Parts: sequence; structure tokens; C-alpha cells
Amino acid sequence: MARATLKRTVIAGGQVYDHDGDTDQPAVADILIEGDKIARIGKGLARRAAGARIVDAAGKLVIPGFVNAHYHSHDVLLRGSFENLPTEIWFMYALPPSYPKRSKREVRARTLLAAAEAIRNGITTLQDMLTILPFDPEHLDLVLDTYAEVGLRVVFALQFADLRALDRVPYWRECVPKKFQDKLVAAADTSGVKVDPMGNVEAAYRANKDRHPRLHWALGPTNPAMCSPASLARVAAFSDEHGLPVYTHFYQSRAEAVAARRLMTKSEGSLAAFLKSVGLLNRRLTLAHSIWVAPDEINEITNAGAGVVLNIASNMKSKGGIPPIREYVAAGTRIALGSDNSACSDAQNMFQQMKLLASMAAVSDPEPGPPSAADALRYATLGGAATAGLDHTIGALKPGMKADLSILDLSASSFLPLNSAARQLVFTEGGGSVESVMVDGEFVMWKRKLTTIDEAALKAELKAVMPVLRRDAAQVAARNAKILPHLLEAHRRSWSDDLGMDRYVGRYRS
Repeated sequence: MARATLKRTVIAGGQVYDHDGDTDQPAVADILIEGDKIARIGKGLARRAAGARIVDAAGKLVIPGFVNAHYHSHDVLLRGSFENLPTEIWFMYALPPSYPKRSKREVRARTLLAAAEAIRNGITTLQDMLTILPFDPEHLDLVLDTYAEVGLRVVFALQFADLRALDRVPYWRECVPKKFQDKLVAAADTSGVKVDPMGNVEAAYRANKDRHPRLHWALGPTNPAMCSPASLARVAAFSDEHGLPVYTHFYQSRAEAVAARRLMTKSEGSLAAFLKSVGLLNRRLTLAHSIWVAPDEINEITNAGAGVVLNIASNMKSKGGIPPIREYVAAGTRIALGSDNSACSDAQNMFQQMKLLASMAAVSDPEPGPPSAADALRYATLGGAATAGLDHTIGALKPGMKADLSILDLSASSFLPLNSAARQLVFTEGGGSVESVMVDGEFVMWKRKLTTIDEAALKAELKAVMPVLRRDAAQVAARNAKILPHLLEAHRRSWSDDLGMDRYVGRYRS
């Protein structure tokens, strides 16, 4: 397409947030957008952009679109369903292996809801690590078509495992009676089913890699303990062949660290060393959660160029612990932020994640220090972009980068008075000021109205599908009630193993 025929938009007179500029008082400027990219940022562009659509952003703050670097859309309809539960027990109540196959109607409704919530909170790129069990190509088609219809940028990975949770979660086999053991599952458990999970992933990628321009593919082995060395070696080879990023859960709970010590004996109990042995520890790898990581593993991860995506809200509610944030910053580890499952964090909101990150880091060390609010905002944008190899494309407002951005209303109480854009975005704002959101140069929300999703129709669909899901969830809870005392015993026994570190806020005693 000739440059002269590109659609042009100018976002005029807003304060434009620049990671490398004044993050307290961003400069007032115009942003010229041609097609799907930022062409120029400067003064007086609106006057010189003949034929362009002019968007008046006076009194507004323009920020890069957030990148939610770790999310699962499969359980968004279970938000608000659970109190705090240890991670491995929560698996049993919330995740697809415990439930019957879902209807197409439900799959579309939940995907639309995930996209709508993301957009309303200023998220322009969503990393969806989706579990489809049993695997159904029609469900995959439906999800990908729904995201394309909405216009959200998606880094998509099918989550999979090929080992049985019973043999990988510490003390489950010892503590849970045999009559219940066939019910024990984890995030993507395929035990008892003759499938080739990685084969499904490879076929899905080849069939859909060019499906739409805002779809970016990734690989999603659920975690190193639940995947065989052979399957992870296949992941590494496929990632290398196609240049695909890899996302996996990593030391999400204390039990997972105990499992590593017991199962990864050839790697001296280190998940980092195990990932290196199968060829995965490299710059394309992102490790979700990364809580129970030993100091030498932090250095190994950082030196390999791998990154971590921290999910503080999820980890707190699922009793995972507090990641070593200050240690990651000191080591120079690449950091991104994610919301994780709606069934444990309950909200896909990067404002919450930024505040929790900065706050938890602050109480992790008595000395003042990083990360700053500006750092947290960088992690929530550029840091997330880097996990997918897109940090030269999205995550900042620079000429040549994609026009993925949000416009926030500075008359909102959270910005009055405006003392620091970065600090008030992180510590004060909750998402209510997000007024308009653009992806690829097109507004997917304009003045608080979604432009690609019929919210009234979505609410009607949710009302229609929820009775079946609530019925199934009640059946899952009733079944688990008989197993819960044994699961709790296994959880407690996992605390008897000495790991030589602590990531948990213990009980205070007077």
C-alpha cells in the first residue's frame, strides 16, 4: 500500500508517556499514526496532517498498551468462586481436567469476556496460555476467530502436559487413598488418554500460524515437572526451528520446589538445570511465577537470557509465596507482569499487578531501592513485549512501533493533582480512567464503549451458559470434598522438606 493511501490518525495534545523521558510530567505532544504504526511524535502534527482523523487528547495521558504476559482464559467464568487454596488443591477445583468438555457457546462467551476485560483495563496484548481438554480443533478455531474479531493482540500458546499429576505432586500417592487417585489432576493433565499433546501443538501451529496479523504463536508446556524430558526436548527443537517463545510455569509453589528436589536428581534438584539439559533455557523462555527459585538459579536464568513473569495477586491468593523481586532486579533478570487465572487472581488488571509488585518489593528489604513505579510500568509494557520477542514492536510509544496504546482521563480523581504520572498510575489508579484503547491503529474502545464487542449480547450469553458451568462446578466441589482432607495432608507434609529458603510470610506470634 502506498504511503499516501494509509489511514491517518493524530492523537493531539495529550501528555505522551515515554519510558525514557520525564515519567512524572510527560511532555504534551501529538502522535501521528499511519496505518497500524506510529509515524511521528511531536508538536503541531495535527495542523500538518491533511485528511487525518484528529483525536483531541487535551487533558489526557497517553500510555503504551499493557501486555498481560501470563493469563489463562479457560477459567475466566469462575472468577469469585474460591477463597484462598494452596496451588495444587486449587487445581482440582478450578481447571479444565476436572470438568466435562465445554460447549462451543461457553468457549466463545468466555473468550469474549477475557478480551473485553483486557481492553477495558488498557491491555492491548494478551498472552493466553489456553488449555483445551479434550483437545478439539473446532474449539481452537473458535477461540482464534473470536480474538481476531475483537481486534486484540494475542500471544497464544496451547498448554499441555504428558505426565500424570499423581506421580509428580509430592505426597499425593502416599496420602490420597487409591479409590480417589484416578481423580487427581493438575493444570493440563492428560492421564488415561492416548494423545500426543505436543503433536497437537505442532499441527495447530502449522495450520494457523498466519491466521491473522495480531496473532503471535508461542509454546506452553505447563511446567517442567509435568512434562517428560522427551516432550520438552521437542518443545526446544520446535521453538528453535520456528523462533517461537516458550512459556512455562516455574516454581509456582513450595510443593513444586519439593518435587524438583525429589524428581530432578540428575539435575541436582534444580528446575533451571533441568531446563538447560533439554535445551530450553535460553532467551526465548519465560518462566511464570518463579517464586521458589534458589540464588544460583536466578543467576543461571539471567545469564541464559531467559525472563520471568511475576503474578503477585495470583500467588498471594493461591498461597504460593512472594517471589524474590529485589534479587531479580539486582541480577538484571528480564521481568514482566501477568494476572494469571481469573479463578485465583479474579481480575485481569495490570494496575493491580504493578502496585502489588512495587509494594511487595518494598517490604522485602528494609533498605529503599528498586523497582520504582516507572520500572513497574516498564515491566507491564516493554517487559511483557520482550517475552514474545516483540519489544521492538509494542510496549512503548516510539516512531516505527505499533499503534497499541491507551488514553486515560487526567480529570479522574486518581490523577488530581498530577504529581507523577508513573507513581499515580502504579499506586493510585485502578483502571477507571481508561477512556479509549487502540490496537494496530484502530480503536477497540472509544470513550469507554467497546467497538468490537456487543456487551449486551455478551451478558445475555453469559447468563445462558452459567447454569451448566455452576452445576458442573458444584459436582466438582462435592467430589473434591471427599478428597480434600487427604490433599491437605499431602500439602502439609510437603512443608516438612527443607529447601534452605523461605518465600512465605509466616505467622506472627506475640
